Amino acid sequence: MKLLPRLAWLILPLLAACAGTPPPDWQGNAVRQLERYQKQWLEGDNRAAELSFAKAHDEIARTGRLDLAVHTELVRCATRTASLDFAPCGGYRMDDATPSEAAYARLLAGAIQPGDDRLLPTQYAGFARASGTAERNRAAQAIADPFARLLACALLFKAGDILPETLGLASRTASEHGWRRPLLAWLHMQAKRAEAAGDSASLETLRRQIEFASTPYRPSVGTSAQP
Repeated sequence: MKLLPRLAWLILPLLAACAGTPPPDWQGNAVRQLERYQKQWLEGDNRAAELSFAKAHDEIARTGRLDLAVHTELVRCATRTASLDFAPCGGYRMDDATPSEAAYARLLAGAIQPGDDRLLPTQYAGFARASGTAERNRAAQAIADPFARLLACALLFKAGDILPETLGLASRTASEHGWRRPLLAWLHMQAKRAEAAGDSASLETLRRQIEFASTPYRPSVGTSAQP
C-alpha cells in the first residue's frame, strides 16, 4: 500500500491499529481515502476531496477509535493550513490525542511548547526549536520534505513572520508538485506584497501566473482538430 510520505506519520497508526494478515478492510480503505483527500484538496477539487474525507471518516468510525479520529482531523487541518486556510481545527477533543498528536495540534495552532520538538515528527524538530524571525525562516527553508516545508511556511505567514524569500519558496514548492490550491494562495500573497511595494514588473508576472494557473483551457472558437 503506497503512503504519502509527507503524512505517513499520521497514517501509519491506522496501519498499526489492528495486527493481522491480511489487514482489516477498514484499515486499507481509510488510508486510501485519506491519500485521495489530501491529493484532491491540494489540487483544488473541493467536492472530490470532501467526499474522500467523509469516506475515510466513516471507515474509521466503524472502529469507535477516538484516537484515530484525531489522526484524520489532523490530516485535514494540516492540509488546509498549508494552503493558507486557517479555519479552526475541529472534529476532535484534545483529551483523545496522544502526546505526539497534541504537540502537532499545538504546532498547527502556533502554540508550540518547550519539549514539543521531541514529540513532533523529525522534519519539524528544527522548526519547533527555532526562535526569532530569521532563525525560524531558515529552519523552514531547510526542511527537505515538501509538504512539511510548505506547512512551516504557512505557519510563519500566519504568525506574520515570513520573509520574502520564504514566501517565494512556498510558491515554488507548490508549483513543483502541481498543488494548484496552495500555489494560487501563495501567488496571491506575493502579488499583494509586490503591489504594496510598488513593484509593477513582479506584480504583472504574478497576475499572469495566477490567471494561467486558475483558468481551464478552452479551445478558441472556430478551431478544429487537423486530420
